[in-house]
Amino acid sequence: MNNIHLAVQFFLQIAVILLFCRFVGSIARRLGQPQVVAEMVAGVLLGPSLFGLIFPEAQAWLFPWDQAQQLRDTQSYLFPASQLGLALYMFVVGMEFRVDIVAKRFQSAIAVSAAGMLVPFGLGVGLAWVFFHYTTLFPGKTKLTEAMLFLGASMCITAFPMLARIIDFKKLTGTTMGTVALGAGAIDDATAWCLLAVVLASFDNNWNHALVNIGGGAAYVAFTLLGVRALLARARPFLVNDGTLTEAGLVVSLALMALGAWFTDLIGLHAVFGAFIMGAAMPRGVVARDLIERIQPLTVALLLPLFFTYSGLNTKIGLLNTSFLWLMCGAVLVAAVLGKGVACWLAARATGISNREALGIGTLMNSRGLMELIIINIGLQRGIISEGLFAVLVIMAVVTTLMASPIFDRLAGVGRDDSKNDPKSDDSALADSSR
Repeated sequence: MNNIHLAVQFFLQIAVILLFCRFVGSIARRLGQPQVVAEMVAGVLLGPSLFGLIFPEAQAWLFPWDQAQQLRDTQSYLFPASQLGLALYMFVVGMEFRVDIVAKRFQSAIAVSAAGMLVPFGLGVGLAWVFFHYTTLFPGKTKLTEAMLFLGASMCITAFPMLARIIDFKKLTGTTMGTVALGAGAIDDATAWCLLAVVLASFDNNWNHALVNIGGGAAYVAFTLLGVRALLARARPFLVNDGTLTEAGLVVSLALMALGAWFTDLIGLHAVFGAFIMGAAMPRGVVARDLIERIQPLTVALLLPLFFTYSGLNTKIGLLNTSFLWLMCGAVLVAAVLGKGVACWLAARATGISNREALGIGTLMNSRGLMELIIINIGLQRGIISEGLFAVLVIMAVVTTLMASPIFDRLAGVGRDDSKNDPKSDDSALADSSR
């Protein structure tokens, strides 16, 4: 398929994706699900799991597949556009990230993060040992240590981009629940990607990759939050004029976001972390306010649905086709919920957070979403896991994400924060003063 035809096809894909996501979203809202969850489900439905199963010829025409190269012809268009949308959204999330509440609730964020990593990682390691010795869910070339590390990382990852959108949907931006969950989720996902780097290094017998991944990530965070933030503070007269963000300021900010996403992707971390950290380094006040107002509407309405659809095109739930795989799926799902949701709830309670807020944090942290799909797609493509285990982990990712919103509404309430009703807490005042 030539490039001109692909470009024309891309516009049709955009129209279909946006309309279908809105259609699924209208149904999801009646079930208490936010639009972001609808977009995840819609992306999977547009792939081989439903659309390709019922209308294979139509699905292949709309999203062409190059059998020779084993990749979608539209990858050169849909993939970069989807990554741009994800990076821009996480840039906005970084600008809305409440560092003051993280500092105030630092002990809670660290405790929730540690619990959300260690417990599910341990359960994942145990399941991997069982799968490795008693099933064929891991290919023969995968070593036991690689299987353990990979499944452990898959179990402890959090749906960081989706978590951000659910928090925004629930009006939790700037609250204790939202900020602690975002802070812990960011740490957990960064750790999971470092674990994946170790697995890939072992699989490829190339440990330089892991060193660059972990060392480069730490250096980027330090450089951005210390160096770039200070430079931007000094450049404020260049960025702002007459109380508004200048066009030059917008261009510089977007360029910095792109550079941050490029660097973290280059060293093996996902681009979302580079964009998120760069957003956190942006000057608050006029700069952050105007950037969010200009970037967020188009990003949420147009670009993010492309990301969910692209990931869904590689998801084949139909591979889960035996009772044994469904039994293994149940074991993984139970371990995922107990290891992430319950552990994070208990950790939040142990650090003095109210029970309702702690339940909300545990529920939010239990959502895996498409970050899980990204990491297991890498595992499948590299031959670390089998298609059967891939399908099991897809089901776990979808179910834990679908659980998040209704369980949160029932246990923690919609868009409310105990701290705003607690006279002993000044989180509410902090939130008001930041606007």
